[in-house]
Amino acid sequence: MFIGEFYHSLDEKGRVNFPAKLREELGEQFVITKGLDGCLSAYSMEKWEHISKIVEGLPQAKARNLKRFMFSSATVVNPDKQGRVLVALNLREFAGITKDIAVIGASDHVELWDKETWVRLNAEMDSDEIASAMDELGF
Repeated sequence: MFIGEFYHSLDEKGRVNFPAKLREELGEQFVITKGLDGCLSAYSMEKWEHISKIVEGLPQAKARNLKRFMFSSATVVNPDKQGRVLVALNLREFAGITKDIAVIGASDHVELWDKETWVRLNAEMDSDEIASAMDELGF
């Protein structure tokens, strides 16, 4: 399970020092792709293969846009010896990441956010909405 919230900055080459705790759980190689709500999502290779099989099993009419969204931008990354990973330019542009980045655990995957966007989104989260969702789930 991926948990935690970490703040880093991209270097001049577009690399981010990926938090060791999350990097260890993701593995030696993992996938970064477009995520929902304007973030990027990182998946372990095992989870990515699982998602791929599910998407491949969907009817073409339902899955074609999802396939285009997820797979066209997906990049396999390998952290270097310092734990840095290159975030592809097209992905950085999609998420509006220019310098400061928030890397957060999101249960079964990791999300990468432009730090300002993440801080603003976090501030806008409505506690009543969250409480309602928790009630529905039986928390």
